[in-house]
Amino acid sequence: MKTINLSKDWHQLNVPKPVVDILENCKSITFPANRDELLELAMGGKGNTTFDVSYDVKGQGKVVEASVAKCKNGLSVNYHETYMRRRDPDCMVVGDEKPSDKVRFEKRFGYKFDPLKEETFAWLKEQDLAVTAFTLGESNYGAIMIAPKNAGFFIGGLADLQGMLDPGEIPENFDVRCVLYIAPPFRHTHFSGKQVVVHNRLDGTHEIFSYNLYPGPSAKKGVYGALLTIGECEKWLTLHASTVQVVTPYDNTTTIMHEGASGSGKSEMLEQAHREEDGRILMGENVTNGEKRYLSLNQTCTLQPVTDDMAMCPHEAQDGKGYIMACDAEQAWFVRLNHIGRYGTDPNLEKITIHPKEPLIFLSIDAVPGSSCLIWDHVEDSPGIPCPNPRVILPRRVVPDSVDGVVEVNIRNFGIRTPPCTKETPSYGVVGFLHILPPALGWLWRLVSPRGHANPSITETDVMTSEGVGSYWPFATGLYVDHANLLLRQIQSAPDVRYTLTPNQHVGAYRVSFNPQWVAREYLARRGMARFKPEQLIASRSSILGYTLQSMQIEGTPIPHDLLRVDEQPEVGTEGFDAGAEILRNFFIKEIEKFNTPKLDKAGRKIIECCMDNGTLADFEKLV
Repeated sequence: MKTINLSKDWHQLNVPKPVVDILENCKSITFPANRDELLELAMGGKGNTTFDVSYDVKGQGKVVEASVAKCKNGLSVNYHETYMRRRDPDCMVVGDEKPSDKVRFEKRFGYKFDPLKEETFAWLKEQDLAVTAFTLGESNYGAIMIAPKNAGFFIGGLADLQGMLDPGEIPENFDVRCVLYIAPPFRHTHFSGKQVVVHNRLDGTHEIFSYNLYPGPSAKKGVYGALLTIGECEKWLTLHASTVQVVTPYDNTTTIMHEGASGSGKSEMLEQAHREEDGRILMGENVTNGEKRYLSLNQTCTLQPVTDDMAMCPHEAQDGKGYIMACDAEQAWFVRLNHIGRYGTDPNLEKITIHPKEPLIFLSIDAVPGSSCLIWDHVEDSPGIPCPNPRVILPRRVVPDSVDGVVEVNIRNFGIRTPPCTKETPSYGVVGFLHILPPALGWLWRLVSPRGHANPSITETDVMTSEGVGSYWPFATGLYVDHANLLLRQIQSAPDVRYTLTPNQHVGAYRVSFNPQWVAREYLARRGMARFKPEQLIASRSSILGYTLQSMQIEGTPIPHDLLRVDEQPEVGTEGFDAGAEILRNFFIKEIEKFNTPKLDKAGRKIIECCMDNGTLADFEKLV
């Protein structure tokens, strides 16, 4: 295929007119040729060991957004504002007039987006810029990012996450379907310091205007939104999911996809279970009396990661198989580290990050120039309070045993962060270690997607909220009913997939971290494909929770029955369980009402009506 040089002949590409205007009239342009140049850019040039990313803001003078330190194993990036260390869940607005259920720019800010868009273009033309090109996931669609040159760490983060094409070898038919414009000072001049990302869908082009330098809302979830927009038109989904091939000690392989809202354990599903110093796994610690439950597991399964957060599913299963086909939509993973509190917690991740094959980009890690970034040294939001959202960007190429290409998904697990639950203080923390769901309930859980308890990834209160359809709704720009239908049709077209549910943080009165999903992963892989006989299952006291297991054991070690069925914990009992289950059911009812419209697929309306009518598990079984 014939290629062109982006730095010399960018005007030969199918580039939107605003891009042409900016590149022809800006102060200067840099087209980084490789990752080494990006890391040099992030430090403000060769020889620097520290660099402040700052901008002149009208009325405020010089404002430092972030500081970058050059360390032995990469770059340590730290934001000066605590607020900027997590994604704001309300950052997205839609600037166009195309069909959308999202908040419009004009409704939120009181004026149309077009004047600000032109103001953004004018500001970019006054800057020294850096430009990179990449493709959207595993598609053939092209994208371009235009950013101020001094935001090198952000540019490098985007290049790690989404990839970067060699500017000297851009395909001649490179079709630009997405453009990211980065303008950090506008956060202060127009949005009272808040993170704002505007999605502006034009015919043939998806524009993303990022008015902040935290990669989450734009370099990651912004690009996710562009993929979802394309998928809406072409009738396929990019799921909010990690995917892992789990190989048992007996060489059997099961592919598990783990979905859920931010903080629900997607990255953790790619990690080995954390062990105590004596090698045992601490399954749970009772919050009322301190009792600890342990699991001895000599040999765990081998993990072969496929996706960390964004799983593209544009492919159909082959040979009549009823599985979902998935591939990674990213080139790197944005791994949260808040659960790594000390040395030895996750030796595999420590090895990758302390002695990486190439320098990594760390966010909110406490490190000084020349030191090593240690994944358990988190910066403090305030004295004694560590940042809940430290991160490292891990390129797929540095992750051992990662799997490229398309895989068949056998089990779709859903994760939820749950608070402690007792009969005195009931809550929705009534989910046991592992639940088996009929497909209809699998769809309902994805429709509601509770964010859950103490979410570390976003700025939010402790009130339970919903991330909506598929848990990716915060990043989508279209109509939620369209996505509800796409999710349902995907489930209907994959009859061989099994659906499970695991909590994290708490199971009733027990603090459990992410152990339920780690233990369930080991169990399901050893069992194979999650097919159970009726006598092996017990209907939960709450139909929303599907089935629990009659018994569960791994390598001969039984899992305590009251970790499977929370109502059997004496601290909870049936009284506490029923009160907590009612909280969960009421939340479901509140969230699914908006979907019950004539535009929803007929089968979907029946599932929602079954839930509203407090249907039984047998009722749900009949619906898909």
